[in-house]
This record gives sequence, C-alpha cells and structure tokens, in this order.
Amino acid sequence: MNSPLLTRAGAVEADEPDTGVASHYGEPAREGQALEYGSGWIDRSNRGVVRVTGPDRLGWLHSITSQYLEGVPAGTATEALVMDTKGHINHHMSIVEDGTAVWAHTEPGGAEDLARFLDSMRFMLRVEVAELSDRRCVLTVAGPERETALTAAAAWLDDTPVRRAEDEIDLLLPSDALSPVTEALTDAGVRPVGMWAYEAHRIAAHRPRLGVDTDHRAIPHEMGWAGSAVHLDKGCYPGQETVARVHNLGRPPRRLVLLHLDGTPERLPERGAAIQLDGRGVGVVGSSARHHELGPIALGLVKRSVPVDSEFTVDGIAAAQEVIVPPDTGANADIKLRRKPA
Repeated sequence: MNSPLLTRAGAVEADEPDTGVASHYGEPAREGQALEYGSGWIDRSNRGVVRVTGPDRLGWLHSITSQYLEGVPAGTATEALVMDTKGHINHHMSIVEDGTAVWAHTEPGGAEDLARFLDSMRFMLRVEVAELSDRRCVLTVAGPERETALTAAAAWLDDTPVRRAEDEIDLLLPSDALSPVTEALTDAGVRPVGMWAYEAHRIAAHRPRLGVDTDHRAIPHEMGWAGSAVHLDKGCYPGQETVARVHNLGRPPRRLVLLHLDGTPERLPERGAAIQLDGRGVGVVGSSARHHELGPIALGLVKRSVPVDSEFTVDGIAAAQEVIVPPDTGANADIKLRRKPA
C-alpha cells in the first residue's frame, strides 16, 4: 500500500525494497544535509509493526531472541535478532518497551512471518502477539536537532510508542496520524527526507539491513550486530552456540565493509553483484546510495581472509574498502596451550 505522503509535491517513489514510500522530495542532497546538520522526518510507513503484550512478554522475548530483555524498564530501546539453531539470522527487530507492551518494527513485508513465529512460541505463557502493520506506521525523526523538532508533534505523542535510538527517534504512529504529524513537523521547519538520503546516512553509519545486506547464511558477527543486537552476557537462546563460538574463538567466514565507489560511472552497483579482487570473486555488494558528502557508497560482505587494504572492482566500478568488522572480530578467549616440559 502506498503512503499518503507520496502525494506531496516533488515526491518520487523509492525502488524495492522500499516501494510505497518516497525516495526523495525533489532535493536529495539537501535532504541528506538536514540529517547531518539539522533535522528531518523520514516516512518509513512501509515497515512492519508487531506488538507483544502480557505480563510474561519480557522474560519470554528474552528467552527466544538475542537481546537481554528480562525486567528492562519502560522506555528501553534496543535491537534484537531471531536466529535459527545454527545462528543464521531470520528476523531483525527494532524494539521499544513502553511499560505495557513491547513494540517492534521490522523490514517491509517481514511482520507477518515474525508475528507467526512469535505466536508459535507462546505455549502456556501470558503473552499476546499482534501484527499491526495496517494500523501503525513508523515515522523517523533524525538529525542533531531531532529532540527539538519532536516538540512540534507533542500533541500526537501521548499514546504513541516512541523509540529513541542513538541517532534517531522512531514514532510508531496510528496510521491516520501520519499526515497531520508530518505537516506539523514540516511547519516547524523539519525537512521531509526520502529514503535516498536516509539510506545513504544509514550506510555511512555502518548499519546493515536484513535481506538487503545479508543472505540466508549471515551470522551476527559478520554483520557487526554482536553487541548492538546481540547481548553477549545472557543465557540460552536459539543461535547462542554460534554466537559464543565466534565471540570466543573468532574466525567468522565473512566481514562487513563500507565501499567507497568511484564516482565516474553514473550508476550504482546492482545488489548482489560480485565484489572482485584481481578478477576473482571475494564477496557480494548489498545496499548502495549516493551520499551528499561521501559520494557513492555501499555495504558489502567479503571473505574474512581478504586483506584490509585491498581495492576491489564491484559491478565494473572501482571501490576502496573501509573496515567495519575486523578480520579478527571475536577471538576473546584467552587460550594458553600447555606444553610438555623439556
């Protein structure tokens, strides 16, 4: 379903996986500058929304996800993964506990599968799972002036879950509040920002997206999610053995890199294109965008063994790498080999 904000002047619809919301509103470079120096609102109403209620919700989610959620206070905002027993990532959730419910938003089209999985894991616990993507939508306010900007929407926020992350604020609005809230923010000088600038901002901040920068084999340490979306000091949950092994011994098969692309070609690399070193494939490219200052950039997964100073060719475009996940990530165990006395 298309966002009503696509009717705004200058709005151009984004490509997959973000169809239904705007790529930009006519000035993507200035939209990017707003995220860097001021404030902007981003229509992310294509995101899936799931709500979990009930007195057992925190302990239950603690036991089946990668995040420490047992007894966390109201207002806690974090990320969590749902993994299979081999540590492969099935779902990534952006979470807030508001004191009465845990709210999660996930990739477009992912909420139904997430809600179905959660519902299948309830057993006899006092929890209820609701998929609310048709009734709730995500509006993100970002930029260094985001808290001041948010005061313009204060009248709509009494019953709205608000997720405050490190550099942005997610509002899980009732769907019919999306248009009036964005009008109030715009009238207060907050700039409309499309997915073009938001994705460039995300890539530059080294934040991957599930299903865009990952594949079915992805594990948390490869993606840089150990620590942010995976709590490394909690009890048993699906995928914990893989997480613990890599955390202690290191050697994940691949590592996430930021690619600085040659800006001479007018195109960006196709998602899934091979990252090549001296003519051989050493990885694949994920999301890419044109940043208002950095120029064309992308995220990619390369083999752990690839030297950190290697330069690549990506879909015929020259690319230099910036290390996000070091080759020796993990390897925290202090293992001393016992030697026989001479």
